[in-house]
Amino acid sequence: MPLPVVAIIGRPNVGKSMIANRLAETRDAIVFDEPGVTRDRTYRRAFWCDREFLVVDTGGLVFDDNTEFLPLIREQAMLALAESSAAIFVVDGQTGPTSGDATIASWLRQQPVPVLLAVNKCESPDQGITQAAQFWELGLGEPLPISGIHGNGTGDMLDLLLTHLPPAEEIIDSAEIKVAIVGRPNVGKSSLLNAFVGENRAIVSPISGTTRDAIDTLVEHGGQAYRLIDTAGIRKKKQVEYGPEFFGVNRAFKAIDRADVVLLVIDALDGVTDQDQKLAGRVEEAGRACIIVVNKWDAVEKDSYTIYDYEKDVKSRLNFLEWADVIFVSAMTGQRVEKILDLVTTAAEQHKRRVTTSVINEALEDAIGWHSPPTTRQGRQGKIYYGAQVSSQPPSIALFVNDPKLFNDNYRRYIERQFREQLGFSGTPVRLFWRGKKTREVERGGPNRATRV
Repeated sequence: MPLPVVAIIGRPNVGKSMIANRLAETRDAIVFDEPGVTRDRTYRRAFWCDREFLVVDTGGLVFDDNTEFLPLIREQAMLALAESSAAIFVVDGQTGPTSGDATIASWLRQQPVPVLLAVNKCESPDQGITQAAQFWELGLGEPLPISGIHGNGTGDMLDLLLTHLPPAEEIIDSAEIKVAIVGRPNVGKSSLLNAFVGENRAIVSPISGTTRDAIDTLVEHGGQAYRLIDTAGIRKKKQVEYGPEFFGVNRAFKAIDRADVVLLVIDALDGVTDQDQKLAGRVEEAGRACIIVVNKWDAVEKDSYTIYDYEKDVKSRLNFLEWADVIFVSAMTGQRVEKILDLVTTAAEQHKRRVTTSVINEALEDAIGWHSPPTTRQGRQGKIYYGAQVSSQPPSIALFVNDPKLFNDNYRRYIERQFREQLGFSGTPVRLFWRGKKTREVERGGPNRATRV
């Protein structure tokens, strides 16, 4: 049985994201004193007593279509409510009941989902009862005074919430692959997420900066569970002002760090930009597996050679990720979208793969047999004694040598290529650590250097 879902509904700026963070015991949702920060619906796991459930934070509901996003935000809130076992309607205890609250309450009374009325911003226990009493007029039962900041009253609210959730069941959590979808604004990240899910999971608009938070979505393909993380578009640092976009970009960087595999989405019409190159460097530095997704391929005029020339150009410009697979898709038409998850599965497996010491040394022996280590003018030759994998995610291999200084960059790259050809590791970076014969040099921060494949 899937985890029950609890939707958090309310006007803009009443503290829905603060309460979502409180219930999930995280700070994942962006909290900022500005209406409309949350737009899409975001899911997080929460626990109370013996029960586990998903908390869904939604955008502020306004039944006045005076901006482009309001109908789309309302659609996301309605989708969240449709899949929920219960809803928490959040109102502002300091402001008191408003016409907007009354409109939402009237709409909620028509829904089949049980609703808890949470009166937020009741920091004072004594005044909170008086503040909450004002909301009896909404006709949704007893108003519950709570504080999203301090946590006052949330325990009582959760006790009541459990009475509306299914009985506790043993949840077998499948090993999911975490996939971050990153890229510049308007390259089609949210459209790609919607294509995976088969519904309007994220708001899609030509306006740059539509997605602000990191949106987690669980999907299943071929018996494998994937947690897809849609992120805000990442612009150049100097163009990002402090506020919702600033926090959204930070969430995107954190999504890269917590992902197993990163989908770096590129606009086929724009080609690889300087910002794409910086993002590629960020992914490589984080040591994440990666798939380069060239979106909007349906809009490109092409012949039988276009795809090969384009891929060559992408690999050339994103040399940080020369080991990553490139796939050409159209999120709008769904072309090749499902094949992305097959590549993700392979990259994730390679990212956590371990190779035995004997296999690594067989590869080393073959490489040295074809091309011996270089010799200096003084007649000193580099010697590789043996290699061993020391960690995974990403795979990291230590090479024990007589002196790391004797191995120039060309020979290091040669060894890297040989490992790739003989051991695989497709779709993931590989770290090589060249360690000198004297282990004390490592402790002293000597000449040992790590190289990246």
